[in-house]
Amino acid sequence: MSLHLVLVADTHVPKRARALPEQVWAAVETADVVFHAGDWISAGLLDEFEQRSRRLIGVYGNNDGEELRRRLPETARVTLDGVRFSMIHETGQAKGREQRCEALFPDTDVLVFGHSHIPWDTVAPGGLRLLNPGSPTDRRRQPVCTYMTAVVANGRLDDVQLVEVPT
Repeated sequence: MSLHLVLVADTHVPKRARALPEQVWAAVETADVVFHAGDWISAGLLDEFEQRSRRLIGVYGNNDGEELRRRLPETARVTLDGVRFSMIHETGQAKGREQRCEALFPDTDVLVFGHSHIPWDTVAPGGLRLLNPGSPTDRRRQPVCTYMTAVVANGRLDDVQLVEVPT
């Protein structure tokens, strides 16, 4: 059996976008597990994700207020079919990120993070996979808005795709 994942971060609704694009909602609704790496902005958006996701794993970001911080952890950990995931909003500067995150998350196979709005997919020297899905609503200096999809099957993370969101 395989699990289909959707990874999002930095939705910033309603500050940077009035609503999440329908393409993203369609992906969320069909995923087995949805990861949101923070900067939701609105507790109403969290409510909607909870309603529209089969299973939601979320953390708060630096722009999230008191209500979201009450409802969400700073760091989340979950094991899916033997793959150990951790998620946090910020990982600090890009330089040295892999080594820093391997030290901070020694019992993790995949670290999902956000904050920069810059898609990221690397593997640290010890094997930790680092994934940042970018932002589906605020591309900043990136050419397009993005999120990620992936599959967990047979104890492995496979088919990681960066998905563009047309504006």
